Amino acid sequence: MPDQENHMGKSESERVIREGREVLLQGFNWESHKYDWWQNLENKVPDIGNSGFTSVWLPPATHSFSREGYLPQNLYSLDSTYGSEHQLKALLYKMQQHKVRAMADIVINHRIGTTKGHGGMYNRYDGIPLPWDERSVTSCSGGLGNRSTGDNFNGVPNVDHTQPFVQKDIIEWLRWLRKRVGFQDFRFDFAKGYAAKYVKEYVEKAQPLFSVGEYWDSCNYCPQLDYNQDSHRQRIINWIDNTGGCCAAFDFTTKGILQEAVKGELWRLRDAQGKPPGVVGWWPSRAVTFIENHDTGSTQGHWPFPSHHIMEGYAYILTHPGIPTVFYDHFYDWGDSIHHEIVKLMDIRKQQGIYSRSPIRILEAHHNLYCAMIGDEVCMKIGDGLWCPSGREWKLATSGHRYAVWHK
Repeated sequence: MPDQENHMGKSESERVIREGREVLLQGFNWESHKYDWWQNLENKVPDIGNSGFTSVWLPPATHSFSREGYLPQNLYSLDSTYGSEHQLKALLYKMQQHKVRAMADIVINHRIGTTKGHGGMYNRYDGIPLPWDERSVTSCSGGLGNRSTGDNFNGVPNVDHTQPFVQKDIIEWLRWLRKRVGFQDFRFDFAKGYAAKYVKEYVEKAQPLFSVGEYWDSCNYCPQLDYNQDSHRQRIINWIDNTGGCCAAFDFTTKGILQEAVKGELWRLRDAQGKPPGVVGWWPSRAVTFIENHDTGSTQGHWPFPSHHIMEGYAYILTHPGIPTVFYDHFYDWGDSIHHEIVKLMDIRKQQGIYSRSPIRILEAHHNLYCAMIGDEVCMKIGDGLWCPSGREWKLATSGHRYAVWHK
């Protein structure tokens, strides 16, 4: 029976990737833990569903040492600063009713210990579910496990994914989130911290309908952003490839280029081959595009998108191939007008059948003008340069500050 379940799960996840109709909402920011978050989101589920989102990425739902959820300890406790287990399950039930999938934030690169072990480090997990010992922690972060298979997350015990007992426990936990709790999708936090082959194993065994990894690498600056970011996107492509293609990745390349381009350098949006310059130009069905998240923006602001240009950003990612993601703050905190403009772009995407692998032809890319044709039915432009498609069959579908979209 498990094999049959696995096969059904796999064919369903393959269908989601193949159809490429996903539009994601990041359903939180860095401050969301201060509010009654599960309740807040439950009230917004009808609007989220009506707007056309297929999946909402939720903040880490399990017990954490830090209020934001990114220093997990007891993975089986669903009481967090975002709300109680009961409130979480009420939210997931409401999402199910409105046919919106819930994406769990999977933080398994590191785990905060409960008791001191070898070397006086907090590298044991006594007294809670998954009571691992020091072997579960990498040798480079104070444990008795093997060396890390990825980058070290400093200051905390990093999980040793080479240990068979760790893999077994993580797979069981992911299956519990998937089958018992009610999450359908996964987002893998700090995916640089452990080898992609483990993500492949976890996805294949737990069968989320859709999964995406956060492989956040620095773009190439010298000191300005380089025009050619091929080596940057290649590293993300390699990570996706090493998951066997079963996990998408956030397109940090597109984010980095787009936020410079909208400042009057729109020539950056066409690579030397005439294609989009991010991951979306090379492997669009696995490229999750976005313009902001809880790290780059919100109150952290590590790498922010210029705030006066966000609608140009959304006009780009919501009309282009790839899997676009809208940030909570822009959708719900920046006013009704922006909410409405984003929904209008999402409507056009759906009505015109734009999907992750839609063909694209870049028509112009100058300092103050970028325009492209997506499929045969949609044209768009961003920037303050004058342009519109020639031919009476084209009708203006929507427009706003420095952007416009037409369809036939």
